[in-house]
Amino acid sequence: QAQVKESGGGLVQAGGSLRLSCTASGPTSENYAMGWLRQGPGTERNFVSAITWDGIHTRYADSVKGRFTIFRGNDKNTVYLQMNGLKPDDTAVYYCAARSGFRGLCLSDRDYIYWGQGTQVTVSS
Repeated sequence: QAQVKESGGGLVQAGGSLRLSCTASGPTSENYAMGWLRQGPGTERNFVSAITWDGIHTRYADSVKGRFTIFRGNDKNTVYLQMNGLKPDDTAVYYCAARSGFRGLCLSDRDYIYWGQGTQVTVSS
């Protein structure tokens, strides 16, 4: 059974930066499609960014494009979300998710199999 664990959330002022980390463990976890989704206060969980198993292809929500960058670490089973130019609207619980045996991008929560517990990101104005 695979496990996914996030870290790196916190409190930051508007305009600041944070880097979230997510590590997947389990059989062939270095080949998982992975991504980030977030759920703000009183909102649904929404797609933020995704990356393919090989790190070649990425996708971003329009709201974060140009500010956030997703990339895989050298060990391949760790994915990072570099968040720059943070805005109060980015305040949310950020979830990392993964899917095994899939070569494409997972763009909605229904595409993912394994989920982390979430990490809180709070951006003050």
